[in-house]
Amino acid sequence: MASSTLTGKLEADVDIKASPEQFHEMFAHKPHHVHHKIQGCDLHEDGKAKKAKEVVEAVDPDKNLITFRVIEGDLMEEYKSFVAMILVSPKSEDSGSIVHWTLEYEKLHDGIAHPETLRQLV
Repeated sequence: MASSTLTGKLEADVDIKASPEQFHEMFAHKPHHVHHKIQGCDLHEDGKAKKAKEVVEAVDPDKNLITFRVIEGDLMEEYKSFVAMILVSPKSEDSGSIVHWTLEYEKLHDGIAHPETLRQLV
């Protein structure tokens, strides 16, 4: 079992104008519909671009939940595992939704810094 200093979780909420169902459908089933708008995302840490390749691990349309697992790339040089979960819920007071991002990770060793900069990706 991993040391508690090696495992962690980051969470962030983002407001969007779309309904939970619209966001979930686009993100889970139709990402090719927005390829001309989103062609890539590079994380620059200390001036260096970082890349990751992930697989969809789970999709729950009833909860509007999608889970991704990073399987390749720069992140895997520092993390034994890295999972991103996206849960979309309707706003209670008006139209739109709240996208709740949860990033769960296990660092390879204690010398790796807390990945707080990854919160900026969401």
